[in-house]
Amino acid sequence: MEEPYYNALEQQERPKSEKGGITLQFVKKNGYGILLCLAIAVPSWFAGKAFPIIGGAVIAILAGMVITLVWKWREPVDSGIKFVSKKVLQWAVVLLGFGMDLNVVIQTGRQSLPIIVCTITVSLVVAVLLSRWMNIPGKVATLVGVGSSICGGSAIAATAPVIDADENEVAQAISVIFFFNVLAALIFPALGQLVGFDTTSGEAFGIFAGTAVNDTSSVTATAATWDSMWNLGTQTLDKAVTVKLTRTLAIIPITLVLALMRTRKERGNGEAKIQMSKIFPFFILFFIAASVITTVSVSNGIPAAVFDPLKELSKFMIVLAMAAIGLNTNIIQLVKSGGKPIAMGACCWVAITVVSLVLQFALGLM
Repeated sequence: MEEPYYNALEQQERPKSEKGGITLQFVKKNGYGILLCLAIAVPSWFAGKAFPIIGGAVIAILAGMVITLVWKWREPVDSGIKFVSKKVLQWAVVLLGFGMDLNVVIQTGRQSLPIIVCTITVSLVVAVLLSRWMNIPGKVATLVGVGSSICGGSAIAATAPVIDADENEVAQAISVIFFFNVLAALIFPALGQLVGFDTTSGEAFGIFAGTAVNDTSSVTATAATWDSMWNLGTQTLDKAVTVKLTRTLAIIPITLVLALMRTRKERGNGEAKIQMSKIFPFFILFFIAASVITTVSVSNGIPAAVFDPLKELSKFMIVLAMAAIGLNTNIIQLVKSGGKPIAMGACCWVAITVVSLVLQFALGLM
């Protein structure tokens, strides 16, 4: 007689215990890997602040690559590393949306949108043509193309889960983007002076830096150098960052198109069970929602600075994800296979730079 009572009681208590059990199971499964990624990401974050021309994301991925050469106790950390490299990367992209005031983006877009559209288009076309000509793996070519044309690491972070790129492919693309980011930050201020950019205002060079440099940290370093060269305060920096944020919106259509292309390709290969819903980048919808929340809030008088902590958290989460990707990357294999992607990145970089300069001259912005 007592058995049904205890069975009913057990069923009532199960939901709470299951929730607690799921949490405990998650910690046991992923905890060590997450802690290892954090141990790399935290010092990399601060090192990136000290050396913005390199950036915390690159430092983290390089540190992860080096550590994985000597770290042999993989089993306890593998699951956590995979969780960080996949899920945390997507959350970082969502939080990136809180840095997007769409009103400011629209205002800036009226001036810089033709340049942004043309540079993105040219870079993607160059990447597609070179991937076929040089026989570069499609996923690496896609990541290098979007990373070069849109916004470096953030675009790669958004694109990788959509095309199902693995850690080695992401690391390869990030390495290529990093190399040309550093070159841009070092060369572009001198190039700007050489080609005759206005030195009494940061407007023109800010548009150039925002359209021709890939990653936010390098855009910041390039624009800040121009400001300091000509005592412009933060004119160039403010303009460059706003243009860069406008470019970031291209993540939305690019990821959606890539999801459609992947669905068609896999169905064409006989994988009839592949459904758009399974590979649709739903995190991009949350990215859009975050942008809308920011825009509406700022329009109603809430200071944009309220969202600064979320923007910083997004940047840190990208650093954290890059640490995980570095831990899952074979640096020896990366070096051996890196020649062709670097050549592609160089062509994309030169094409973007030339198109940006020509269009600014044609539109009378220089």
